[in-house]
Amino acid sequence: MKTLIFTLCLTCLMHYHTFAQSEFVLEPSQNMLMTGKGAGQDATINPYYGQDCYAIVENMGAAEFSIRIQQKGKIIDTIAILENETIKVKLLKGQELYLDSNPEEIVKVKLDYKEIEPKR
Repeated sequence: MKTLIFTLCLTCLMHYHTFAQSEFVLEPSQNMLMTGKGAGQDATINPYYGQDCYAIVENMGAAEFSIRIQQKGKIIDTIAILENETIKVKLLKGQELYLDSNPEEIVKVKLDYKEIEPKR
């Protein structure tokens, strides 16, 4: 019985990132740090934090918004996400990902992360 409980707990911990919040609603002119500063500061749990990965950003609403990639306070890139558009962006180790809503509309966003497969 103890083995069954231990196995169940271990399985839940291994898949913890799938239960983390991945959908967000941003009010007009709201900015939100998604990942890059570490535990307690990020809005999402990036299971690949500390290594290069992909961020998959889906605009689930009818309003355009943008994402911002920064490193050490410097803006690396800003990308507009159109309504109902999904993009995959490469995040390098040490970069931060922000969501920036537009000044007039509420935005609904879904965010996920994917490991960069090593080249063979």
